[in-house]
Amino acid sequence: MGWLFVSPVLILLLVFLIIPILLALYVSFTKWNGQGGPFSNKVKFVGLTNYKDLVINDGLTRKNFVASLRNNFYFVLLVVPIQTVVALGLALVLNQRRLKAKSFFRTAFYIPSLSSSIAIGLIFVFLFSTDGAVNKIVSLFGVNPIQWFNNSKGIFHELFGLFGVDKAPGFLNNHGFLGMSFWNWFSGPSWSMCVIIILAIWTTSGTFMLLLLAGLQTIPESINEAAAIDGSSRRQTLRYLTLPLLKKQIVLVITLGLIGTWQVFDQIYIMSDGAGETVTPAYLSYTTGVRESRFGGASALAFIVFAIILVFTAVQRFLGREKGEA
Repeated sequence: MGWLFVSPVLILLLVFLIIPILLALYVSFTKWNGQGGPFSNKVKFVGLTNYKDLVINDGLTRKNFVASLRNNFYFVLLVVPIQTVVALGLALVLNQRRLKAKSFFRTAFYIPSLSSSIAIGLIFVFLFSTDGAVNKIVSLFGVNPIQWFNNSKGIFHELFGLFGVDKAPGFLNNHGFLGMSFWNWFSGPSWSMCVIIILAIWTTSGTFMLLLLAGLQTIPESINEAAAIDGSSRRQTLRYLTLPLLKKQIVLVITLGLIGTWQVFDQIYIMSDGAGETVTPAYLSYTTGVRESRFGGASALAFIVFAIILVFTAVQRFLGREKGEA
C-alpha cells in the first residue's frame, strides 16, 4: 500500500527527471544537431569526444569552457561567503528582542528574493547603461563610463597594474592548467562580473536570512542568559555558542549557495548576454546547444558542471560534518 500511495510521485519523477537525465547523458556521447530524434540513424555516436574537446583537446571549445570555469570560480568564491555573512548579519539583527517593527524589516530584507531575477536584472541594466545613473556618477570622477564597465580585464590584473605589474612573470605565463596560464587564472572577475556578483548577493541573502533566522529562534533563550551570567560578551557568545549551534543551518546555506552559484544563468543572460568576461558554464551550455545546435557538446558540458557541483558539495559537507560523523 505504501508503494501504491507514492507511485504517482515516483512516476512523475521517472518521466520528468530520471528519463530526461539519462537521455541527456546519452546525447553527451553523440554528435546531434537537434534535428530529428536523438536515436535516429543520422545521429553519430562519438563516445568521449565531446568531453575530450572540453577538457583535453586544444581548440576554441576548450578555451571557451576554461574561461567560463574561471569566471564562475570567482563568482562562487565571492558570492557564497559574502551572501552567507550578510544573511547571518541580517538574521542576528532580526533576532534581537528589542528591535521594533520586526515584520517590516523582515519583509524589506526578503523582498529582493521574491522579486523576479529578470526584472531586477533589467533594472541593473538601466542603472549601468551608458547614460545610466551609476555611469553618470562615475563620469563625475573623470572615469569613462564605457571603458570601465566593458573592460574585460580582471580586477586583480587592474590592481597589479597600479604597482607596475602589467605583464605576467615568466613562470605564471609559461605554466597553467587546462590550457590557460596561471596569470589568466589569477586575473580575477571583470568589472561587469562584479556588478552581477552584487546583484546575486542582494537577491539571495534574504532567503538565506530566513533559514538562519529560523535556526536562531530554535536556540533556547536560557543559553544566552546563562552565558551573560557567566560574564560572556556578545562576541564570545556569538563565537562559542551561537555559531556552533547554527552549524547545520550554515552548512545548508553554504550548500545551497554552492549549487546555485554554479548554475548561474539568468543574470548573465539579461545583463551581459555572455559578453566580455561574464560567460559561465551554464550560459555556455545554452549557447552551445540552442544557438549553435551542438546538443552533444552542450550535454557533456552540463554533466561536467554537475560533477563539479557534486565535488564541491561533498568537500563542503566533509568539512562541515560533526565530530564522529562519517
